[in-house]
Amino acid sequence: MRVTVCQFSPVWEDKPASIAAVSRLLDTAAPARGSLVVLPEMFATGFSLDVPKVREGRERVAERFMRDLAMRTGSAVLGGVVNESPADKGLNQAVAFDPAGAELVRFTKLHPFSFSGETKDFDAGEAVKTFDWAGMRVAPLVCYDLRFPEAFRHAVRRGAHVLVVIANFPSARESHWVSLLVARAIENQAFVVGVNRCGADPKLPYPGRSLVIDPRGKILADAGPGEAVVSADLDLKDLLDYRAAFPALADMRADLLGNGPR
Repeated sequence: MRVTVCQFSPVWEDKPASIAAVSRLLDTAAPARGSLVVLPEMFATGFSLDVPKVREGRERVAERFMRDLAMRTGSAVLGGVVNESPADKGLNQAVAFDPAGAELVRFTKLHPFSFSGETKDFDAGEAVKTFDWAGMRVAPLVCYDLRFPEAFRHAVRRGAHVLVVIANFPSARESHWVSLLVARAIENQAFVVGVNRCGADPKLPYPGRSLVIDPRGKILADAGPGEAVVSADLDLKDLLDYRAAFPALADMRADLLGNGPR
């Protein structure tokens, strides 16, 4: 599988401008057909907690863009959006579409970020989700979920080969971002794709540093601090051979994980 990471600075609470920024970047580095293209958390608005202003609503502007991008490029496209919960709060979601325009997955962030007040305005998801693309099983997670390794364990138990974390992870915790992504790859013997934003919003600066990491913890691609499109090839055979040669996952104590997110 080829994964293509689109790292950029969303325009605060402005979907058309953010979408235009993504389009400009991808026009200069078009993804190969059959790729998995990944955009950051809340890619069209930045990390705004103003749910009425940034939710998708009936028009589903950001989702429609991702669907059209998938159809135009012949790729799967995964990115972050906000939708409304049944309790009239927000849902911070990772959604993916295939080249036919069909929805591949809709995952809701399991751990809203209480430190920022996200828990006041957003409901938590209840389930780990996976989807299949290019012969590999992919599990999306969102930002703060990175600090909870049990969610990644449950994804791997469901057969995930690729763990994708979309984020708005701030500069103050850049070292945590890098260290935790590498740890999730090593401990789960999986490819990890971490897609962060760069630039700044009205509250915080962001370091970028979107990474693609192999199951041994080796960094295959690093987008650096600015706007960039980077790609890496993920080899399923290499992953399966490594898991067979060093079968640490076979020693996982499932009884210590509990039932986990359904």
